[in-house]
Amino acid sequence: MAGPDLPRRLAAEFTGTAGLLATVVGSGIMAERLAGGNVALALLGNTLPTGAILVVLILVFGPISGAHFNPAVSLAFLARRELGVSNACLYVLAQAAGGLAGVVAAHLMFEEAVFQLSNTERTGGGQWFSEAVATFGLVATILGTLRWRPEALPYAVGLFITAGFWFTASTSFANPAVTLARAFSDTFAGIRPADAPAFVMAQLAGALAAAAFMGWLAAGAKTGVLEPHPPGRTGQSAAPASSMRKSRNARTSGRDMAPGKETR
Repeated sequence: MAGPDLPRRLAAEFTGTAGLLATVVGSGIMAERLAGGNVALALLGNTLPTGAILVVLILVFGPISGAHFNPAVSLAFLARRELGVSNACLYVLAQAAGGLAGVVAAHLMFEEAVFQLSNTERTGGGQWFSEAVATFGLVATILGTLRWRPEALPYAVGLFITAGFWFTASTSFANPAVTLARAFSDTFAGIRPADAPAFVMAQLAGALAAAAFMGWLAAGAKTGVLEPHPPGRTGQSAAPASSMRKSRNARTSGRDMAPGKETR
């Protein structure tokens, strides 16, 4: 059966990215207002809703568009030849527009000025490297779970971003559409427009590196199931190939529509 048509996929990318940005910016505003000047508490209040909404959005929109919501993810699938050039370009446009719409929605909900430019400085080698690391980790998480544990993908992505807020110096933007949109919000989640291009370049580099690395890592895998004990290592023989295939089929039925994967 054919999947959803392109307009519906683009609508899903627009809406999902808008929902993501409304959550990132809106929770940042709420957290800053309630934290009483405690930046760590405000960051926690920004982190948890962001990780949670990613799970929800991927579960809802994954079967429709693949739930990229991120030009770096679309670039990775383009590099793997799992997404065509024209569709990738349209995905990126939908994501960018959705991100801006989500920022506007957050501003309206909290009665902020609709149009803003951020004054929050986010620059320096540590932050740029953080964005490369964060995007590498995010894309590797997507590609790895999509291949070996597709049913866990929404939760893996949400958990990775939740962790990334705290283990990276940049708070893990890991998304060019998010970066662009946050430049138009002079709130807790903002980034100066002048600082955004370096973030985006680092993110794209991290995404391409992850696509190449995960492609190499998975090249020798003949099934989607990891063997818990390689033959000859622990005295336990590997599961017969036929039973492994049965296990894989039982766990990954419908994988063609797994969140995160988009056909041409």
